[in-house]
Amino acid sequence: MVMFLLTLSSLVTVLLLTICTCTYLREMRPTIFANPITEQNPVDKHDGLKGVLWKLSRIGERLSPYVGGSCALMAFHILFLKK
Repeated sequence: MVMFLLTLSSLVTVLLLTICTCTYLREMRPTIFANPITEQNPVDKHDGLKGVLWKLSRIGERLSPYVGGSCALMAFHILFLKK
């Protein structure tokens, strides 16, 4: 099950798909990765798994042309170059 993370191209593919998925989910539901602001937690902190997913969605939003280009290059690599 962990074999897909042992090659660089597989690791990059998983990372790109995770970035694209998080960005899409945050576009559809903007509060999906937000922590509720309460009296004990007055600041919206991004910790834990939700924090990582929030950061990946921000990468996808801010660097969308580069992420899209990377996805296109990875698709070309997987379809035509990978054996």
